[in-house]
Amino acid sequence: MFKGAGVAIVTPFKDGKFHKEAYERLIEFQIQNKTQALIVLGTTGEASTISYEEREEIIKTAVEKNAKRIPIIVGTGSNSTETSVKYTKQAEELGADGILLVTPYYNKCTNKGMIAHFTEVAKNTKLPVILYNVPGRTAVNIPPDVIVTMSKVENVIGVKEASGNISQVLEIKRLVSEDFMIYSGNDDQVIPVYACGGHGVISVASNIIPKEMQEMCEAFMEGNVAEALKIQLEYKKLIDLLFSEVNPIPVKAALSEMRYIEDQLRLPLTSMEEGNKIKLIQEMKRLNLV
Repeated sequence: MFKGAGVAIVTPFKDGKFHKEAYERLIEFQIQNKTQALIVLGTTGEASTISYEEREEIIKTAVEKNAKRIPIIVGTGSNSTETSVKYTKQAEELGADGILLVTPYYNKCTNKGMIAHFTEVAKNTKLPVILYNVPGRTAVNIPPDVIVTMSKVENVIGVKEASGNISQVLEIKRLVSEDFMIYSGNDDQVIPVYACGGHGVISVASNIIPKEMQEMCEAFMEGNVAEALKIQLEYKKLIDLLFSEVNPIPVKAALSEMRYIEDQLRLPLTSMEEGNKIKLIQEMKRLNLV
């Protein structure tokens, strides 16, 4: 679908509502700075707080502003299979290029249930499907054998691996076909995932350092591992600070400091604690981002 750094883009709000103009600015900033894909309405996009009608406006805005320059992948996961199918059909009708499908959360389904859920959604779309494994959010891990089973479904083309378990990434790589895409879901593990045969990252940090994240990916893909590692280490502290509170609280604070968006989230998320925000801004200043 893509190789390199795709951005898990935030959803900007103003006065509690979707801020279209800010979203368009963010999209243009991303494309001009080498981002390889826009991942819309994922965890970072606060998808769980956004209505079906708002989703339509957000997806339409992304598709129109992007104008087919890079792939748009829409998060359509839910803990209801019926809702996931509905969101997926909506994304396809509105011009998405692929979908990101998170493990059903809260229900804590069995492996059999996960396979049934993913299969039902995949068969209701012609779009490429990327599975999303983030057990820290969903309380359920997608084990390698489930990923292997799903990789045999024609339009399931990859996985965003955010378990943090590099051994699991390696096992997935051992078991799947060469063309099955593996993306890091953690910004501090891009190089390790590449070393395990991965293809890139779906990145939170790319919201504020898109050019640098893509340059890191390009360096590794070109065989310059030392340069890739140098970039990973240079931005390690920033990445840690971007996850010092629940995502996307810190990255929205950072984008607000950069004057791209209002620092607004939807409850139950609240603005960043002042002490953590000071540390984040200090590091952004060190890196000449503000």
